[in-house]
Amino acid sequence: MNQKAKWQSLESWWRIASCASWLLLAGNVPAKDLTLITLDPGHFHAALFQREMLPGIAPESFVYAPLGPDLTAHLNRVAKFNLRADNPAHWHLRVYTGPDFLERMLSERPGQVVILSGRNRSKIESITGCVRAGLNVLADKPWIIETRDLTKLETVLDTADKKRVIAYDAMTERFEITTILARALVNDPEIFGQPATGSADKPAVSFESMHYLLKEVGGVPNLRPPWFFDIAEQGEGLTDVGTHLADIVQWVLFPDQAINYRTDIQVLQGKRWATTLTLAEFQRVTGEKEFPETLKPALKDGKLDYYCNNSVDYRLRGIHVRLQPTWNFVAPPGKKDTDLLVFRGQRARVEVRQGLEEKYSREVYIIPNAESDHAAVLAALQRRVIALQPECPGVAVEEQAGRLRIVIPDRLRISHEEHFALVARRFLDYVKNPRSLPAWEKPNMLAKYYITTKGVELARQPAHKP
Repeated sequence: MNQKAKWQSLESWWRIASCASWLLLAGNVPAKDLTLITLDPGHFHAALFQREMLPGIAPESFVYAPLGPDLTAHLNRVAKFNLRADNPAHWHLRVYTGPDFLERMLSERPGQVVILSGRNRSKIESITGCVRAGLNVLADKPWIIETRDLTKLETVLDTADKKRVIAYDAMTERFEITTILARALVNDPEIFGQPATGSADKPAVSFESMHYLLKEVGGVPNLRPPWFFDIAEQGEGLTDVGTHLADIVQWVLFPDQAINYRTDIQVLQGKRWATTLTLAEFQRVTGEKEFPETLKPALKDGKLDYYCNNSVDYRLRGIHVRLQPTWNFVAPPGKKDTDLLVFRGQRARVEVRQGLEEKYSREVYIIPNAESDHAAVLAALQRRVIALQPECPGVAVEEQAGRLRIVIPDRLRISHEEHFALVARRFLDYVKNPRSLPAWEKPNMLAKYYITTKGVELARQPAHKP
């Protein structure tokens, strides 16, 4: 089948499969605009980068992926952005399918920017191919899920430097207002003091997150692909969502500072445990009738042991840190995902909480270490809040029993989905001006992936002791 016939065949398939009429074969793209390429979109985050039109990005974009449910889901999501009543997007997609989708994309290179979000085992190889071809890459976490691939990550970042392209990790949590505020407070010595060092039993920094595998939208399960439950493909909890946890800890503690994973980090201990799914639960969350062959090694008595829960203890420049991402199957009635991030300082604790008490909205609290410190910490916090007004207008301080709460106006709270557009805009700024990419991004990226992969590696060694 020739190239023209391939595009026409795909267009016909898509119109029949989805009854959509928005997929067009657009004309030439103005030279001044960058063109997006989405590669094998296996996760809904890939579509979120196109939730809105982006400045300097052509409306025509390209998708290269194997034909299947992952691609269908991606096209449906972009279609919804185009068809929404309020501020609709107007993306025009050209789609290529086939087992040679990666090779075809690298050969044709119809754009300058590649978006990657999905299967994690081979992601670093795809990123490497793109960077070697002189393409900029915006990739969702995680880039690697095994310690052995750390050298590949370092190589691809070095190659990006040589090729003068940007390879950027989509760390959306840096754009969350509560972590922005936590960063400002932890680095104010009059509020926080110096960071405590903590101990293995009582870490100075801890970050716990609880997620749920089954989530419903409008009463309908948001289906996950079967490969999501293959830890060799998806990674364990620490190497997946734990990437955000490791990134935020170092981003808050050491702003704009390069961290050397070889000298600044000592990973002490890792743990892992499974969330067990029955076949009925697996059917409910995937829509599949049976466990696929790839998951058979993880079955025990007809149930799936999904190792999605981890904890890791490590020292970061002498500060004891513990990360613990966990997953349960479904939230109890009225419950949602929760987070608890705690930084312990010599004067006060800074906490970011998202739980039942907060009605599942993230909140920032400051807890003075002693009652005698309360007045001084409050005064320092009030000064800091005034200084933050240009960046965070409307934030204020509220006194509560034994603690201080940062009042965050609704206009500063944006959704997880909206964070992706902010990440994309920041990335595009770097693409247009590569010299503006901070020098600390590269070593700190290596640092966080060293923590996540080494933690899982140790967790798989039952005899390991710190």
